[in-house]
Amino acid sequence: MNIKKILLKARKQVFGEMLGNNASLFQGEGFEFTELREYVYGDDVRKIDWKTTAKLGKPFIKIYREERELNVVTAVMMGGSCYFGTVKQKSELMAELVALLGFSAVKNGDLFSNVIFADKLYSMTKPNKKFFSIQDAVRQMDAFEMLGKKSDYKAFSDMLFKRIRRKSLLFIVSDFVGTVDIALLAKKHDVVALIVRDKFEEKPQELGYIRVLDMESSQSFEGNIAQSELKSYEKALRDNDTKLYAHFKKNAVRYTKIYTHEEPYIKLAHLLGGR
Repeated sequence: MNIKKILLKARKQVFGEMLGNNASLFQGEGFEFTELREYVYGDDVRKIDWKTTAKLGKPFIKIYREERELNVVTAVMMGGSCYFGTVKQKSELMAELVALLGFSAVKNGDLFSNVIFADKLYSMTKPNKKFFSIQDAVRQMDAFEMLGKKSDYKAFSDMLFKRIRRKSLLFIVSDFVGTVDIALLAKKHDVVALIVRDKFEEKPQELGYIRVLDMESSQSFEGNIAQSELKSYEKALRDNDTKLYAHFKKNAVRYTKIYTHEEPYIKLAHLLGGR
């Protein structure tokens, strides 16, 4: 994992001129709507109220009053399954997401902290508004040994519920393969789920007779992986995701899936920027 490259890219995307005026990814988060006023050249176009604009025939924007300082938490599930990727490892994409969200929090003047979890809690940084907290989070993720560690989602959810006392904007970053229940977390916090996948996981090719290693249990398997086995695997993953999406919708959890070949800033801006 190239830590320097990840940090420089994320900082440039959040603070630079790559995508328009780069309003915070958390636009509208932590702010209370107060009034409408007519659009003035230079205003953030993301604040335009399109319904009012359509009715009155000229652009109006929403004005917000700051309610409170946000507590932004990225909680990353780094089990052995993250040690995989065809374009880049899922763990590297996770680090990019943490960097982007961290820089966005600092830009917004909000508190940022990061959690690393697998079969148990491995790291939980203190809330901070400094750039070094983002660098430390990415470095810890890079140094973390994922192989041989199982993803325990129940322990993960229980820990987050107990340890994060203040209402937070909580980003859970994981591949979300397994039984996930974040209903209690969603009642306590504003939860956003970022599903990190590689396309090959969902559409694997017929591999024939090979030897594979389970990255979480460290157990190896040797045998024939033909079309029938792949169809069973794909169905199991589709069933996993159908159940997962239903759970998110029931508990008002915003979510998006980001693949290792995609640009994470674009996906985050689409998910969060319009709110």
